[in-house]
Amino acid sequence: MPTMSEKILARAAGKDEVEAGDIVIANIDVAMAHDLTGPLSVESFEKIGASKVWDPSKIVIPFDHQVPADSIDSAMNHIVMRKFVESQAIENFYDVNAGVCHQILPELGHVVPGEVIVGADSHTCTHGALGAFSTGIGSTDMAMVFAEGNLWLKVPETNRFEITGDLKDNVYAKDVILHIIGKMGADGSTYKACEFAGQTVSDMTVSDRMVLCNMAIEMGGKTGLVEPDQKTIEYVESRSKKPYNIYKTDMDSPSLEVIDIDVGDLEPQVACPHNVDNVRAVSEVDVEIDQVFIGSCTNGRISDLRDAARILKGNRIAEGTRMLVIPASKEVYSKALDEGLIRIFVDAGALVSAPCCGPCLGGHTGIIGPGEVSLSTSNRNFRGRQGSPDGEVYLASAAVAAASALEGRIVAPEAKP
Repeated sequence: MPTMSEKILARAAGKDEVEAGDIVIANIDVAMAHDLTGPLSVESFEKIGASKVWDPSKIVIPFDHQVPADSIDSAMNHIVMRKFVESQAIENFYDVNAGVCHQILPELGHVVPGEVIVGADSHTCTHGALGAFSTGIGSTDMAMVFAEGNLWLKVPETNRFEITGDLKDNVYAKDVILHIIGKMGADGSTYKACEFAGQTVSDMTVSDRMVLCNMAIEMGGKTGLVEPDQKTIEYVESRSKKPYNIYKTDMDSPSLEVIDIDVGDLEPQVACPHNVDNVRAVSEVDVEIDQVFIGSCTNGRISDLRDAARILKGNRIAEGTRMLVIPASKEVYSKALDEGLIRIFVDAGALVSAPCCGPCLGGHTGIIGPGEVSLSTSNRNFRGRQGSPDGEVYLASAAVAAASALEGRIVAPEAKP
């Protein structure tokens, strides 16, 4: 009667079965650290006297948080990680031109169902969209993973969100997950595995499912998960040659709580400052904006850029409003070029940047100043998250972001023609 998470962690721990609350030593299939968290992992790795990583083929090092380097400190971080990659013969290194870590890992075939994946970044839970147990850990914990290839984990209980209802026009996965976070609260699923299921999820693309899993952490989740189906298999097999295992939850599991979510009447949603669970319908929010950001590991995929371009095509963003578009990866950027989306953004008055995290972490491209308001497709709106602690950040879908850029205030998109 185990859940999906229990089955995956049992395999990783070499046990026949485990239960929620058990402490297991799990063998890690993929370990990721990027340019911001990696240097501390390397420093800790050296402090414990480790000389060689346990398996250089299972470590992924992408640069995404501060690329291109925006300070001497970030340039030094890049140097540290490049030296580590070379000295340890790390096979999977992606320098400044690749894109955001949580986008490129599945894109480039590093994620398959049934694996245990850890990343020195809280939004590593994104990869559960492909049926893996994927979670964020600290940089010092990552040093031990680098050295030993395993990590102790407490087996989580599971909140399974059974999502039903056909989404209305201009309502997307981002609206669904914001609605759920608003309902559950920032601590509503603390240390729980958050499974997303139901007909609405079955109808979603893999990219949409990544949006749901990406933001599981915003309600305290240990990981986000979607049971693999044919869409998952087609995505994985087109990108990876790794073997995989498909696990599904037994619905009679004692550690399982099922939460029914009906989204048939859901409107576009907005998370208001300064907490992700401060969620309202767009129709309830009337706020002027200074900046719009479309991008990040949550909503910088090609589907998001297509949604935004459809609304922006032939129009200009409002005077006094600036717009920043950052594709989540080189692959997404190339597709956007081929489809003419970049031209639409530029003609509308937007600034298009190379794939990276951009303003999402507050210390890089496109930050806001005191008193300014940002509408963002990213995943967090904490005070100071995108620059000044005296600024405000609202979160929404790419469609809401694009429509709002045209008006200079937060609005819902018009119905599709």
